[in-house]
Amino acid sequence: MAVAPTVTMNQPQHVFLVQDDTGQREYILTDARYSIGRRSSCAIHLQSQFVSRLHATLVRHLTDDHVYYRIVDGDGLQRASANGILVNGNKVNAVILQDGDVVTFGPQILGRYERRSPRPPKHTQPGEEDPFDITLIDPAMLAEDLELTVDEEATRLF
Repeated sequence: MAVAPTVTMNQPQHVFLVQDDTGQREYILTDARYSIGRRSSCAIHLQSQFVSRLHATLVRHLTDDHVYYRIVDGDGLQRASANGILVNGNKVNAVILQDGDVVTFGPQILGRYERRSPRPPKHTQPGEEDPFDITLIDPAMLAEDLELTVDEEATRLF
């Protein structure tokens, strides 16, 4: 019985960015399989008349503690898309995606695969100032301070 690896904070995040006729969207990849295409039931829905209803499939693969995604033309079984897919300008039937790979589904219909490294926890020394620690000021507080200052000035003058 195969056991799925547990997700830890140290594992990279797998992301697929899509640019189509409606703009850009980002998908965080966690599932074992994603259908990509024009069909509204596709997990990654592409808005374009130039892509197939089921254009490609992303399939997660596991080796020891390593997770990677493979893109396959069509459904990955028997049916391929009408125009195929290009990865980094090369026509492929299937390929393991590497960080930064660009997938072309059709004219101006692109996907980009990213493996984002987790951010290490920020450790500050006692007494050390965190440059990203900010204090938010309520605008109402500024108005109260301004009123107090004006009242104090008036009291001092009279």
